[in-house]
This record gives sequence, C-alpha cells and structure tokens, in this order.
Amino acid sequence: MDTPIKVLLVDDHEMVRIGLAAVLGTEDGIEVVGEAGSGAEGIKLALEYRPDVVLMDLVMDGMDGIETTRRLLQQHPDCKVIVLTSFLDDEKMYPVIEAGAFSYLLKTSRASEIAQAIRSAAKGQPVLEAQVATKMMNRFRQPKQEALPHEDLTEREMEVLRLIARGKSNQDVADDLFIGVKTVKFHVTNILAKLGVEDRTQAAIYAFKNGLAE
Repeated sequence: MDTPIKVLLVDDHEMVRIGLAAVLGTEDGIEVVGEAGSGAEGIKLALEYRPDVVLMDLVMDGMDGIETTRRLLQQHPDCKVIVLTSFLDDEKMYPVIEAGAFSYLLKTSRASEIAQAIRSAAKGQPVLEAQVATKMMNRFRQPKQEALPHEDLTEREMEVLRLIARGKSNQDVADDLFIGVKTVKFHVTNILAKLGVEDRTQAAIYAFKNGLAE
C-alpha cells in the first residue's frame, strides 16, 4: 500500500480546520497529520511532523501566511505549500508565490479540487485556481512601458537641464551650481545625447513637456 500524503492544516479559523480535516479524512491516500491555528504553530508542527503538503491560510493574526510560508520553507524546503485563501488581490497573491508557495487555491474550491491539488503537489505538479491563473496571465501580458530618455540623466544633469529650461547660459549654470564652464559644457553634451535632441532649445522643450522644468 502506498504511503499516504501527509498534510498539515494552517488556518486561524477552527471551523475551517475542522471542515478541511473532515473532508480530507474521506480521501484515499491523504492523511491530515496536524492542525495549526497560527503561523508560528504551523512552523513548529511542520518541523515535528514533516508533512508533504501544507494547506496555508493567508490572513492570520500575528504572522501572516506570506511570512509563515517563507520561514517554513527555509526550514523544511521539501514541503509543498498550497495557499488556501479567500483573497485574490495582488498585495497578497504575488508575495506569497515569491515566498515559495507551490499552488494557490480559493476557499470556494470544491473538496475534490483541494484533494486533487494535494495529490498534484505531492507529485511536483503545481495547481492554480482558474481565476488566479487568469490574473497572472493578464499581468504578464501587459506591455512594459519603455523608460523615458530623461530617466538616464544623472542628478547633476537634471539640475543642468532645469537651468537650461529657465534660459540660463553656460556661465549662468556654472555660477548657480558652483562648477566650471567646461564642466557645464560636458554635462550639456551628455544631456543632448541622452535625450536625443540637437540643441539646448529642444532640450528645454523636452523638459517642459515632461514636467521637468520649474
């Protein structure tokens, strides 16, 4: 007979743990080895029972599911953490995945879906709730915004550009910034090259269009 998949439940709501333990107890090949009502307790029990899979709540009093996942996997890296939560917002979903969560399910999932996710995790196959997968795909499909030319300017070059936009001459810029005229010319040359413009006037226009001029 195959060794059952050892599962640890981590959720600060007792009724949720009771319900999960009841439904998973009817599944062949799955054994709930422990229940934890907090993140700290979850880490302690994980080190004691060495579960194959942990069902992890995200929002808990004290240590949340994100930090619990991170710390648990640092000490028990072979474990697979399946997030089981009611939340689908970016502030929770992406950080816990980055922390090492293997799968992500919503608490609206059917018992059979949770059981299947546990079996898949034990085989090294991650499972994402359909809404989660769609959300992640949409995020990565969003085109990346190209960096604006002025983002390559140094802090000093930005100071020079703002003064150019105010109509200051090289000598005026040198006096205002307490640097040499040759240094100002050097900065102006770099500014024009980075902005892709031909002269000071075009640089000033660029500054005004992009809200860089006072």
